[in-house]
Amino acid sequence: MLTQIKTGFQPSFWVANGMELFERLAYYGQATILSVFLRDHLKFDEVEAGQLSSIFGGLIYFLPIFAGALADKFGFKKAFSFAFFVLAIGYFLIGSTGIAGFEGYYSDTNLFLILSFILIFTAIGGSFIKPSVLGTVALTSTKETKSLGYAIYYWLVNMGAAIGPFLAFLVRDSFGIQFVYLVSAISCALMFVVTLIFFKEPQAKLEEKRESISQVVKNLWTVIKNIKFMIFLMIFALYWIVFWEFFIVIPFYISDYIGPEAPIELILSVGAWTIILLQIPINRFTKNIPTPTAIMIGFVFAALSWFLLYFATAAGITVGLGLIIATIFIFSVGEQTQAPRFYEYLADLAPKGQAALFQGFAFLPIAIAWTLGGTFGGWLYHSYGRKEVGQPEMVFLIIGLVGVVAAIMMFAYNAYMKRAK
Repeated sequence: MLTQIKTGFQPSFWVANGMELFERLAYYGQATILSVFLRDHLKFDEVEAGQLSSIFGGLIYFLPIFAGALADKFGFKKAFSFAFFVLAIGYFLIGSTGIAGFEGYYSDTNLFLILSFILIFTAIGGSFIKPSVLGTVALTSTKETKSLGYAIYYWLVNMGAAIGPFLAFLVRDSFGIQFVYLVSAISCALMFVVTLIFFKEPQAKLEEKRESISQVVKNLWTVIKNIKFMIFLMIFALYWIVFWEFFIVIPFYISDYIGPEAPIELILSVGAWTIILLQIPINRFTKNIPTPTAIMIGFVFAALSWFLLYFATAAGITVGLGLIIATIFIFSVGEQTQAPRFYEYLADLAPKGQAALFQGFAFLPIAIAWTLGGTFGGWLYHSYGRKEVGQPEMVFLIIGLVGVVAAIMMFAYNAYMKRAK
């Protein structure tokens, strides 16, 4: 493996993956505190905070479908440059809404509307990252090292997801929550410079045939009209709604019931650290489990994780940081069991000769989940979780029931597909 690492990748592979590490660091650093920043610092209510989170999260996972075509058309170097330039400005602008020195710019304005535009602007930049990184990995690795290349990419993504929240906690504790966005902005500004100086367009990219935006729209319609495939994606969107509520509901809960100084960022990074440490042993342990069964395990664990919080609260047990960590850990173990199999299932569902096209829509359930989950989680917590209402167990129960519905639907879907075959 050491020889493969040394000789199996072009220099641009390492530059692109290094930039992805810093981009994920910036993204997850701010994502862990976004809902609390919007509510506690900017004084939006939970529903408004959820809606703003939905705008950003939904677009940053939906737009890559189209951003990938533009990256193909203009090249990865230009795509990276544009992405990091926009992200640096966008994160700075988000943070500026909460910095005292910029109050004059936002007073007597509709801050919700302004932030909506800023978040859309930032998401447009961020949408170019994943297709550009994944495209670079594909073109700068050999046939023998491609699988290893994607494993390195996935590992570095989770390293960013683990380190970013840690830095966010240090910055929030030392300087204030609004300055977390300045760290994200600086991280992306540095990667803009790295792109200009160190990233070289892969030669294979210069020679390949490029897809037009009109073709991307045709591809999107090809996927949408495949009803069985779309049902599968909608079921998975329910799964990801359960996941994203950790970033919407849990920060609210920790701030209200444990304390605003609690290390929210460190708690939410538990999932990333679990993946970093356990992904390989879990993959080996579950490698002989059939794909539908592995996916069902992930869905069941997703529901169980939230029911742990519900039954603890119902039994009068104080839900502290330990139980929340256990919840995230349980979900993460299930995620690692099903995540690699998700792509296998996608390939099986795709019509012959269209596997690559259908794989390109793997992030669509995440986009749908963010679009719906932010508003749903904000409304749910506003209705039941606030201290004034004092029923956080209802929040945990309803999210757990969403997981149960998703698991039942996936079980029925697997049964139907088995009979159809």
